[in-house]
Amino acid sequence: MNTKNSYDDISYRLLDELHRESTISQRALADRLGIALGLVNAYLKRLYTKGHIKIKTLPRNRIMYIVTPKGLAEKTRLTYKFMHFSVLYFKQVRRKVEDIYAAMVGMDIRNVLLWGDGEVAELCYISTRGYPLKIVGVAGRNMVENGFFGHHVYAFQDVNSINFDAILVTTLEEKTITPLEQTNIAADKIFYLE
Repeated sequence: MNTKNSYDDISYRLLDELHRESTISQRALADRLGIALGLVNAYLKRLYTKGHIKIKTLPRNRIMYIVTPKGLAEKTRLTYKFMHFSVLYFKQVRRKVEDIYAAMVGMDIRNVLLWGDGEVAELCYISTRGYPLKIVGVAGRNMVENGFFGHHVYAFQDVNSINFDAILVTTLEEKTITPLEQTNIAADKIFYLE
């Protein structure tokens, strides 16, 4: 991960948490953000040095963190940056999906199983418009009836009972890819969004 982006991400999340709850402990912040206590301390010092927060000591060894107007402006800047990155990311993914769908149509593939049930799978589903492709189901960690745009979400181990021409892998998570590698599905029937 890019160090600058991780700094921005942690800074944003800290400013957001402090804006919601000003008397939160550093330990609670570390738990909520899933980072080390020492890292929270270092980030808070940096935010204080830059004038994004003020620190006020309260009775009984408590501390209040006040997000300054400069801190709110920084949070807004980071929000905009994240939204801009997200839009660009989804445009790139959409282009990749459209390229894969065009290749599938060229190979006379019609029935597609989505492997993964997250946000990228939703984008893949929406992107089928205009293509002579049909999403016949979705493979996910947990089986859910009509849980994905009215489609059945099958447990990974149940995909052999589905009639499909190809699988489109919509995630790169190791725990999602591993069950696919353990199936008997031919490699030329599997498409990846790499």
